[in-house]
Amino acid sequence: MLDLREVTSFTDYFILCTVSNPRQGHAVSDEIHKQLKEIGELPVSQEGYEASEWILMDYGDFIVHIFSQTARSYYDLERLWRHAKSVDLPAAS
Repeated sequence: MLDLREVTSFTDYFILCTVSNPRQGHAVSDEIHKQLKEIGELPVSQEGYEASEWILMDYGDFIVHIFSQTARSYYDLERLWRHAKSVDLPAAS
């Protein structure tokens, strides 16, 4: 996760993850949507679901990026947003 609060005004955080295949990307995206919907959070927009190389889920204060391994390496958001602080997320249980 990247903390962008001191770098930009359009969002506070990027949450980045890499998946192995399109099916896994869909499953991750669907579960994020399901869990957040249960607490009343709906995305402002979602892009890339069909192609599954880079699924972007914009929730306003945070943006979820679900990448294929190839797209993650190519776009290298950590490099592009290198002035953002990296935040470790707790492991899922």
